[in-house]
Amino acid sequence: MIKLSSVALCALLTLGATAAVARDCEPDALGVSRTIAIGPKGTAVGLQSYPRTLDLQDHEVVLTFDDGPAEPTARVLDALAKECALATFFVIGRNAEEAPAMVRREATEGHSVGYHSYSHPANTLRLMYDEGAKADIEKGVAAVQKASGDKSAPFFRFPGFADTPELVAYLEGKGFTIFGSDLWASDWSPMAPKAELDLVMSRLEKAGKGIVLFHDSKAQTAAMLPDFLSALKSRGYKLVHIVPGEGETPIVEAGPDWTSTTEPIIAKTLAGKVKGAAAGDGHGHSHGGEK
Repeated sequence: MIKLSSVALCALLTLGATAAVARDCEPDALGVSRTIAIGPKGTAVGLQSYPRTLDLQDHEVVLTFDDGPAEPTARVLDALAKECALATFFVIGRNAEEAPAMVRREATEGHSVGYHSYSHPANTLRLMYDEGAKADIEKGVAAVQKASGDKSAPFFRFPGFADTPELVAYLEGKGFTIFGSDLWASDWSPMAPKAELDLVMSRLEKAGKGIVLFHDSKAQTAAMLPDFLSALKSRGYKLVHIVPGEGETPIVEAGPDWTSTTEPIIAKTLAGKVKGAAAGDGHGHSHGGEK
């Protein structure tokens, strides 16, 4: 069964985050402006998938990375450490089994370590029957908990954002917060680091704030990240770190004109595929026509 982080673990994560921010920071390091405690009552946030998100102030950014650990992850962590910046990593369980030391490094350096299923199935959890999908989720949780030294957080992101009402209710009922995103870098598409930087910064300037999605499995993102962190500093953005905590998660509801960005893409990507088909292997997102 899925095990949730205890209050003691929350304290350890918070202390780890504080230590990471204070460690060898240059005077002009980006650092972390504030920490948001994510409460134990399950919810789902991120305006690209859900009609609510974290209650961020203007020019506040939450950094998230999917699909690791992978070969570029060490360079991502190096770039974050240089700026005393903290992020949340949504880890694939199978990858955690293959590279437990990297997961442990993420946790030790104060980052939050969440879950991204065990296998990241190519046909997504949506096309698996519920019992199989739940088993994949739980296996992923167990693998990441073990690799992190039981320092993972009850945060989950659906592979390809392809949730179902049943799986959302299942996770929320166990106290997990499900994270979509407010904007993404589209780094599943090959592009030069400079092009990725220009794209994500243009989206961030338009949104003004938000939960940003990258992939630490992508070499182009690892190469781009130092310049991205510098751009955040130069343009007055502040970094917010999320950790497990008590109380209510600070959220803000979307307006009446809200629509999902991800659902049309998921529908296009999964068109013609049959529920219950073999999930197959799936390192990395399959986001169809996203740009």
